[in-house]
Amino acid sequence: MEYGMHYLEQVTPYEAIFRRMDAVLAAGKTQFQDYFIFQTGAFGKVLVLDKDVQSTERDEYIYHETLVHPAMLMHPEPRSVFIVGGGEGATLREVLRHPSVERAAMCDIDGELVEMAQRLLPEWHQGAFDDPRASIITEDARAWLETHPQTYDLIIVDLNDPVGVDNPARMLFTVEFYELLKRRLNPGGLMSMQAGMILLTHHKMHPVVHHTVKQVFRHTRSYRNYIPGFMLNFGFIVASDAVDAGGVSEGTLESRILGRGLKLRHLDADFTKAMFMLPSDLKRAIAEEKMVSSDSQPFWLSEEGQAHQSPA
Repeated sequence: MEYGMHYLEQVTPYEAIFRRMDAVLAAGKTQFQDYFIFQTGAFGKVLVLDKDVQSTERDEYIYHETLVHPAMLMHPEPRSVFIVGGGEGATLREVLRHPSVERAAMCDIDGELVEMAQRLLPEWHQGAFDDPRASIITEDARAWLETHPQTYDLIIVDLNDPVGVDNPARMLFTVEFYELLKRRLNPGGLMSMQAGMILLTHHKMHPVVHHTVKQVFRHTRSYRNYIPGFMLNFGFIVASDAVDAGGVSEGTLESRILGRGLKLRHLDADFTKAMFMLPSDLKRAIAEEKMVSSDSQPFWLSEEGQAHQSPA
C-alpha cells in the first residue's frame, strides 16, 4: 500500500471507504455544515460535507443525470423547475439542458456553500449559476415555498439524509412537506428526489420515504442506480398525480431525448426504464413499510441506518 494522506469515510458503523488524497484543496465551516475538498487520482475532486462524501468530479454526472432526467423526460414540455437543495449547481446544470425550460429556481439554505461551489467547483455547475433562466434563493426551502405561491412543472429534491434526532432536514421528509410540494406543482407536474442508499443492511430510509410520499401522490415509483463514487446503489423516487413513471414507454423516452437534443453521458431510454426494475427484497421492504413521517413525528436515521420517529 502507498503511504501518504488518506480519507476514511465511515459509510456505516460497520463499513468504510478508504480514499488516497493527493492534495487537500479546501476546508472550512459554514453556518450550517463543514466542507472539505480533496484531490484523488481515481475520482478527481471529492466534495465532503459533514464527513460524508457528497459527489466526485469523475462521476457526479451519473448521480445528477439519474436524479434529474427521468422525471424531466416524463413531462412533455417542462418549462418551470424548482430545486430544493442542490448547492453545488450540478442539479441546476442538468435541468437547464432541457431547451423548453424557461425558469429554474434553486433554493439552498446554505448561501456560503453555494458561494464556495461557484468558486471552487466549476466542474460541477459549469456556468449554470450564470444562466439567465436560473435564479438562486438562499433561504429555507420549506419556508420559501409556504410564502411564495408560484407553481412549477417539476420539483426536484436534492437533500442530505436526515441522520440524527436533531437533524433539521427531518422536516423536509414529512407528509406535510410533500403536500406542500404537491400544491406547488402545475397540473401534470412531477416531483423527483434522492431517497437514500440501498444496502441490504440499510433498506430503512428508502421504504419510509416511499411510503410517506405515497400518502400524497397517486403515483409513486422508486428507482435506483449504482454511483461509483459512493460504491453503492442509491435510491430515487418519482411521484405525480398525473404521470405513472412505470407507464412511460421506452419509445416516448427515446423520442424526448432525441427531440430535446440531450447528449446524456450515462442515461439512455432503455437504461432509464431498467432503473425502475427493483429486486424482490427491496420491493418487499417497500410493501411492508408502515412508518409515515409527519411534522409531529418526523422520522430520522440512526448511525446504524435504522429509521426512528420522535416528536418535533
